[in-house]
Order: sequence, then C-alpha cells, then structure tokens
Amino acid sequence: MLKQFVKVTAFAGLLFSMSFSQAADPDYFSPEWMNDFKDAWNKNSEITETLGKIDFNSTIAYGFKDDDKPLGVIVVKDGIVTTAGAYNDEELNWDLRAPKETWKEWLEAENGPTKTQLFRPAWLGGKLKFQKGNYSAMLKNPSMMGPFVKSFTVMGQVK
Repeated sequence: MLKQFVKVTAFAGLLFSMSFSQAADPDYFSPEWMNDFKDAWNKNSEITETLGKIDFNSTIAYGFKDDDKPLGVIVVKDGIVTTAGAYNDEELNWDLRAPKETWKEWLEAENGPTKTQLFRPAWLGGKLKFQKGNYSAMLKNPSMMGPFVKSFTVMGQVK
C-alpha cells in the first residue's frame, strides 16, 4: 500500500512539474504574443520616434533557427507596428532566427540581450541568424541599430 502511494505521489508530482514548466514557457511568436509585442513596441518612443524620423518601413519576421518558416511577423510603417500576427508567406525585409533556448534566455533577461550577443558573428558562436535583411547596413546606421537592440528589451516585456 505504501509503495502504491509513493508511486502515485511521484507520478502526480511529475505531471504537476511538467504542466507548470509548460505553463511558464511563453508561446513565443504566437499570434497573441506578436500582438502583445506590437502594443509594447508602439508604447516605446525610443523605437517609434527614432524609426519614424528615418521613415522606417519593414516587414519583420521572427522564428526559430531550424524551422522552415518564421512563426510571427510585424509590419512597421514609419516606426509604428501597424499589424502583427502569424507569418503567412508575406514578403519579408527581415527574418530573424535563433534557437528557442536563446530566445528564452534573451527575453527573460532583465534588460534583454547585450549588443555583443546580438551582433556576434555566427563563426564566433553567434546565435542570431538573419535569414533575410541587410545586417551590415543596420550596423552602420545608429538610427536603425539603437531601435533594433531596444526591440529585444521590449520583447522581454511581453508575457
């Protein structure tokens, strides 16, 4: 009887820990998550005003490194995100990918990832991959680079 109780208790504990860890793991880039990201982006004047001044318009997708397609997408007009949701084969200007563990690490960090983490070349163990986008132009343009880095901090505000 005691052995049966221990087995049942252990099994219940395992189920509880599995469901708790899944509930605590955000559904990055889901349509709901992307919409919350849109709201957080648009509330951040450092991003919207800086990109607005350079008439920044882009369709930006996000996803996981080994997936065939990105998961989520935002459309930015003059620095403001006008639409956000699931990726539906839109023509992209930017497609950013990283392993899920890396996204989780970056987005749970208090101030987001560091510039070094974001811009480390792949051959030096960099984890962010630009499937599409003019990476070198962004590095040379502070009006784009600052908001890009800030957008990762804003992502971390999405729960």
